[in-house]
Order: sequence, then structure tokens, then C-alpha cells
Amino acid sequence: MPVGLNPKDPADPLAAPHTDVRAPGDAFAVLQKFYSAEASYIAAGGMGKASFDGIAECLDPEVVMYQAPGLPYGGTWRGPGGIEEFMAAMSAAWQSLEFLEQRFVVDGDAVVVLNRGRLQARASGRVLDTSVMQLITVKDGLITEIHPFYWDTMAVAEALRPHEEQAGER
Repeated sequence: MPVGLNPKDPADPLAAPHTDVRAPGDAFAVLQKFYSAEASYIAAGGMGKASFDGIAECLDPEVVMYQAPGLPYGGTWRGPGGIEEFMAAMSAAWQSLEFLEQRFVVDGDAVVVLNRGRLQARASGRVLDTSVMQLITVKDGLITEIHPFYWDTMAVAEALRPHEEQAGER
């Protein structure tokens, strides 16, 4: 049976401050480490400027990530090397990533994560508040699959578009 984790719901018996929530098994700890390392990697500027080690420690050698094809970093990314290339593309697009809220539902190896976050585009400086739902598989303490579902890919593309490409901007 899935376990809902809402750190802000006092009626949830597993509720606690964001950093103290515990999920069955080690899936939550792995994802918490992954998201923290991801935010640090992006803020530092990505490949060549930041260590990928914290992210890599969370990944299975056969990990696969499926990003929406309409995004600048869309496509299928395979293995830790592929995830590092994705993170490099992501950090080239965004200068910061702040997680405002995260909710986790754990059912065995499957974890559904609702990430509500704030990103700032590197080229345009625009700030985007958005949500991404992710279906993540964690086996033997490592992430094996990541399937993100964006609330609004058009808003992502718009935030990343340089000012001169904006319709009606001068």
C-alpha cells in the first residue's frame, strides 16, 4: 500500500519538517541526497565547475531518464554519463533551482515526487515557479529510472527564451 508523505500535514502520522520525513526503506534518503546534489550542481554552474559525485552516488549504472522532447534538454539520457550530460545541459539553461515543496508517495521501488520549485534562467534572468511530477524507481538504494512530467513545458520554454526572441519585447 502506498505511503503518503506530506511534511506539512499534521494529521499525517509520518509528517515532520521537510528534512526529517522518512519513507519506507531508503528511497527517501536517496532522493533527498539526489535533489540536494542536483540543486548544488546547477548553482555551481554544472560540468567543469561542480562535482557530479554527489549525484553519481545516487545512480544505478543502468539509470535512464526520459525528459520531455520539447525542452532544450529533452530526450532520453542513459547511464551516469548521460545523466551528467543532462545536468550540464540543465545547468547551462538554469542558474538556480530552489525546491519550495516536495511531496513523496512511496510504493515499493516506485516513488512519485511532486516538486514545486523556483528556477532562474541563466540567459534571460527570468524566474519560473513551476511544478514537476516525477515517477522514480529506486532499487537497492540507487535510482534506476526517472520519468518527469512537467506542469507547463511552454512556460519552461518561454522562461528560457532570450529577451530578443520574446514577442512584443523591445
